[in-house]
This record gives sequence, structure tokens and C-alpha cells, in this order.
Amino acid sequence: MRPSPRRGKPSILSPRACTRLQVNSSGPCAAGRDNRGVGVAHYENFPVASVLCPPRIRGAVVAVYHYARTADDLADEGDASTEQRQAELLAYRDDLRRVYAGQPPSPRWEHVFAPLRQAIAGHAIPPQPLEDLLDAFLQDVRNPRHADRSALLDYCRRSANPVGRLLLHLHGVSDAGALARADRICTALQLANFWQDCSVDLPRGRVYLPMADAQRHGVDLDDPPRLRDGPSTQALLRELCDWTRKTMLDGADLALQLPGRAGWELRLVVQGGLRILDKIRQVDYRTLAHRPVIGARDAVPLAWRALTMRPQAASARSSA
Repeated sequence: MRPSPRRGKPSILSPRACTRLQVNSSGPCAAGRDNRGVGVAHYENFPVASVLCPPRIRGAVVAVYHYARTADDLADEGDASTEQRQAELLAYRDDLRRVYAGQPPSPRWEHVFAPLRQAIAGHAIPPQPLEDLLDAFLQDVRNPRHADRSALLDYCRRSANPVGRLLLHLHGVSDAGALARADRICTALQLANFWQDCSVDLPRGRVYLPMADAQRHGVDLDDPPRLRDGPSTQALLRELCDWTRKTMLDGADLALQLPGRAGWELRLVVQGGLRILDKIRQVDYRTLAHRPVIGARDAVPLAWRALTMRPQAASARSSA
């Protein structure tokens, strides 16, 4: 069996953990499980569908979740070869395109595409974000390295950002500024999870550290399982976490601009991502041997930070 690549899988916004915007399997938006008994919390890089999720969009959120979860399984689960996984994902994409063309999907994934077709019809869901997710899954199958930050951001653009854009669409938000801020939040969440999961990914040969940054810090990525925490890896992760934090804060004001439940949910998502970065800092960026996590004790600080969030422009002025 090959090591399965973990996608920037990646609130209202999310593509994986408390900070990876999961669908909450105990919440109302998770009221349905598909006919295979797969819980909606299984897909780690998906946005939260909690009690804050408006009832009018819950069905659509779950339908899109199951679409992404099934694609994730095709790319990750079992011991199929790379070629078999690619063929399966291409067949899955054909079914998506059949649905948008008004044709019935194949019987194999009818349990996924039947509710998705209803969500598409009921909410005018555009095809591009769904296509982008599949494109990222196809890239994951090849388990490539990322030459630099631009290449990693391109991956996040397809693996994480579509989730935020889909959820904004379901909430009726379409202005360019909101979409750009949502992209920054989703990208930052994905990046935070990459730096959090080094102890899980590197032993399996999954490398999300940009090669150019690693080279500049003297970190050799030729044999990922042999990497150990040290001054060079700590300096690399410190710099990457600082970049990630800035990316998150650049988009954070969206949480204060969205009204009602969506805004409160997004506040918690943003603070969850920032909390993970705090946890990484607390272990002095030694995540090659230890995976920091958010636990029950973080609930009160997260809630307080969400409640007291201020616009970033105002925060910058007050700290100047």
C-alpha cells in the first residue's frame, strides 16, 4: 500500500482537524449520513457545519461534503495504484459533468450525485469550485513536491479555497473583496495544518514544505523520513508560521463583516487556525516529532477571542 497523500484536505470556511473546518458529525448539519454509514466529520479539510449552519443550506452543505469526501477516498483510501486512482477520479469527474449537463450520473456514485444535483439546482452552485477540488485530488495522487510558496499557494487555491467559495455562495455572498478574504483564510488554515502535521506527513514521504524555503534554511528534503527537529527546521517553520499568520490576519476581517451565524462561525474558524499557530510556537516549532493539537481546554480561550475580535486595520493602528 502506498502512503496516502494528505490533501490540503484544506468554517463557514474551511480543504483537515478543529482548525481544518470539519463538518461536525454531532451537529444538525450532519443530520444525514450517507448510505455507507460514513460520518460527515471524516473529511478533515471541510468547513464546519454546526448548530450555526442555517437550516436552509444544511442539505446543500452535506451534499457538497459527501462529494468532496468521496473524491478524497478515491484519492487516498485502499491500496490501488496511482493509475487506478487517477482513472477513478477521472470517471468521478465525468459524473460531475454529466450532472451539470442534465444527464443522470452512473449508478456507482448515485448516492453522492443525486443529492448534489438537488443542491446544484436549488442553490445554483457553480461547477468551477467542484472541478478545482478534483483537480487538487488528481495532483495529490502523484504526491508531488512544491518548488516554492507560489506552487504551494496554487495547490491551496484548488484544494482549500473552493470550499470557502462554495460556502460563501450558499450564504449569498459574492463580492470580490469577500471572496479574496475567504481565500486567505482557507489558505492559511491549510498551511497551518501542514506545519502542524510534519510529524505525520514527513515519515510517510509527504512534503509540503516549500523546497526553496527549505534550501535557504539548509534543510535537506531528499529523505523526509530522516528529518529531525533542529535549529534549521525550527527557523524554517518559524518563518512559515509567521507567513501563515499574516495570511490569516489579512482575511480575518471577513468574519466581522458577515452577518449572523455565518460571521460567528467564521470567527471561531479564524481563531482556531491562529490557536494552532500559537501551539506550534509554544513547542518552539518542533513539529517534526510532536503534533500540537487543540483540546477541550482551548474552548474558553477560543470563544473569548472570537467574542472580542477587532478589525485588523484598527488593531494595526492601536499597536503602532
